[in-house]
Amino acid sequence: MARVHPNAIAPEPAATTTTSRAAEEEPPPALLTVWRKSLLFNCDGFTVFDAKGNLAFRVDCYASARRRAEVVLMDVAGKQLLTVRRKRLSLTDHWVIYDGDGTARPLLSVRRHVSLRPSSKTLAHVTPLGSAAASAAEYVVEGSYGRRACAVRDARGDAVAEVRRKESVGDDVFRLVADPRLGEPLAMGLVIALDEMFRGGSARSLLRRTWSA
Repeated sequence: MARVHPNAIAPEPAATTTTSRAAEEEPPPALLTVWRKSLLFNCDGFTVFDAKGNLAFRVDCYASARRRAEVVLMDVAGKQLLTVRRKRLSLTDHWVIYDGDGTARPLLSVRRHVSLRPSSKTLAHVTPLGSAAASAAEYVVEGSYGRRACAVRDARGDAVAEVRRKESVGDDVFRLVADPRLGEPLAMGLVIALDEMFRGGSARSLLRRTWSA
């Protein structure tokens, strides 16, 4: 049976070119394994492991997907890290990520992309909110969440988070690469928002809902 948590990855050889001190000190991206299943009975959600196979985050949802208005990301102890809440009275599928239990400041706005072009690669637009709004540009999500192959890119086109397929496991287990500039909790918060927007395990079911999924 395939392992859910990450397999060990051999380190890449050191680059031969000279890099700046800042680049050398920059921490590497975090590798998470996301299991689209709650560990609690009769719950929907996610179980997230770090690169060593330890439990990192959890999401446990009792409400059905059709009535769901918010989803909470928790740490191992059950502390609420982020609240991903559906924005009401919006013309498009729109979710807002809040710090903590949802009573604190909003961090990111995630709005589903609407396009009449079948070939559009864009899935959603991510806008920083609150104190980060003045210093951060908008992100764009491109690719296919249904195929577990999408990336969150900044204004320069660099990926700050990536969803990747995990070999020989299926769509319910996949990798999440989180750049330190975004951080692991926010990267997982974006996965939650994307899953609510493009719910469905297979690419076929998603394509019936949106050409860009």
